[in-house]
Amino acid sequence: MKTFSKAIYTERRKQLKLLVGSGKLLFLGNEESSMNFKDNWYPFRQDSSFLYFFGLDLPGLAAVIDIDEDREMLFGNDLTAEESVWHGATLQLADLADMVGVDKVSSIDGLPKYLKPKTDIHILPPYRPENAQKLAQWLEVSVLQIASLASEVFIKAVVKLRSVKSPEEIREINKAVTCSAAMHKRVLQEAKSGMKEYEIVGMITGEAIRSGGNLSFTPIVTIDGQILHNHNYSQTLTDGKMLLCDFGAETAMHYAGDITRTLPVGPAFSANQKEVYQIVRDAHQTAIESLRPGVRFKNIHLLACKKLAEGLSAIGLMKGNLDDAVENGAHALFFPCGLGHMMGLDVHDMEDLGEQYVGYTETLVKSTQFGLKSLRLGKELEEGYVLTIEPGIYFNPLLIDQWKAEKKHSAFIRYDQVANYRDFGGIRIEDDFVITNGGSELLGEPLEVEIDALEAIRRTALSANA
Repeated sequence: MKTFSKAIYTERRKQLKLLVGSGKLLFLGNEESSMNFKDNWYPFRQDSSFLYFFGLDLPGLAAVIDIDEDREMLFGNDLTAEESVWHGATLQLADLADMVGVDKVSSIDGLPKYLKPKTDIHILPPYRPENAQKLAQWLEVSVLQIASLASEVFIKAVVKLRSVKSPEEIREINKAVTCSAAMHKRVLQEAKSGMKEYEIVGMITGEAIRSGGNLSFTPIVTIDGQILHNHNYSQTLTDGKMLLCDFGAETAMHYAGDITRTLPVGPAFSANQKEVYQIVRDAHQTAIESLRPGVRFKNIHLLACKKLAEGLSAIGLMKGNLDDAVENGAHALFFPCGLGHMMGLDVHDMEDLGEQYVGYTETLVKSTQFGLKSLRLGKELEEGYVLTIEPGIYFNPLLIDQWKAEKKHSAFIRYDQVANYRDFGGIRIEDDFVITNGGSELLGEPLEVEIDALEAIRRTALSANA
């Protein structure tokens, strides 16, 4: 188990106490979770906020920061000799606590008593049902009430601290993104007609684990790129199709990478595939050039949308006043999602705490407009933020048919021409950036993105494998 220095965790908790001010801050680590019978577990994943403040990547732990008593305590149980037969020996609870600068420990059974009286206890919103059940029991409330008891001041303090990445975190994220780029490079070099999508998934999963970490999220590997989160890997790659690959690695410390490339299954894109790819690439570059502290990310998203609309108009798929088209959401037929999201210990960083706290502010609220409502990050950028830039163009026949039947945004969309793209699929390009004092910096080793560079790799790879 790898951790940062105890001084880092001690300082993080110090800053958290200053932001919250008073009360008991309760952190629940995660437990092992059964897959199909009790002792057959899903791969363990520790809660990210627990990792951020306590750094211990083991199941069955909890912690309390008692601000008023100036006390920090780790709760858990040492393994019995019998348990160590099955799971191997681990450090004692006191030794684990010392690793991260905590000097008081207790059995997990002592936690409910420590929480009494049940006043001024701050909790984060639980996303695991077992943690919701424990909280309901300890706080003597219904499970249905737990979500409403989440502490807004606690959430906001955690978001404030976790949003700005330290140099140590940036190094971890760089490792994750570099591994992610290597995974994509292997697909560029080895994908070929006749392969199944699941063969690609197996290939990249092995690369992620070989790096000492794992996948940072369930991969998207599909020739049906118009389906945004397509996890069906049953189809066969065929020449003329494009393969959309959206995946990334996380390090042993669980910092994430997230890259997307769209490549031709054959040696080259077709003429219209090149046209659409270049439109997406132009929007990608426009957004990147706009990244800097103080700029509202929602505005960068809308700028990218305008760039996509300009390109779609140039190839005859949109028309009319494009500023009005974007304002009214007409472009969302082709780009029904957001431009990017925060990234760190979670690939969608801190999403368990609530998008309204992570990506928005009290004065900037999420839109309800189709497409724009899927933008996870809208607020002004700050130095140290890590985020993705991932524009795309998608031709979803079901959505096209629905909008055409409703004559939706017909002043801006040439449905007669869009019909020619029903079987096109989708294209997305995604890279990861950290906001710097003067702009932004690409994270990880650069991965080819221009059409000529991608096609050169594909031609070389396919001729070598012929």
